[in-house]
Amino acid sequence: MTVKCEMDADALRERLWSGGADTIQDLTNDEIETILRMLEDIFPDSMSLTDLNDFFWFERDTIAEWLGVEVYEDLMNRVL
Repeated sequence: MTVKCEMDADALRERLWSGGADTIQDLTNDEIETILRMLEDIFPDSMSLTDLNDFFWFERDTIAEWLGVEVYEDLMNRVL
């Protein structure tokens, strides 16, 4: 069975786990929305929740680059 749904930053915060959940703790809702829009352009036919979680978990350097930050640790070390 395939279930597709729209995800915004708040929904994503509730659905990701492990490293994916850790990553979005470091991001603002606006930054998450920016990443989701970029992913939607790259994967217009959708992606699974597992793929989305794995992206946020393992692609921190890509996330930093997309947000115009040199290294991901700069996102981790700022005060939100």
